[in-house]
Amino acid sequence: FEVNFKELHNDFFENLLRQYPRLTPKDLKLCAYLKMNLSTKEIAPLMAITVRGVEIHRYRLRKKLGIDSSQNLSNFLIKFK
Repeated sequence: FEVNFKELHNDFFENLLRQYPRLTPKDLKLCAYLKMNLSTKEIAPLMAITVRGVEIHRYRLRKKLGIDSSQNLSNFLIKFK
């Protein structure tokens, strides 16, 4: 998965880590799924967690990235270069 994603979005992870060094590998995986515009229900089985677990992870990721609740997290990551 990671290899294919890096081919499509070559510097995404590097740029994300450069700007937000506190992100964990799980955070990066969630960012990749959100950048692919997957829904919470689609992400849950891919990460082997519940839908509620994905929602909590999204909330914590939003805090780490400094995004308030009025801004769409997926749109932020899709536009992130």
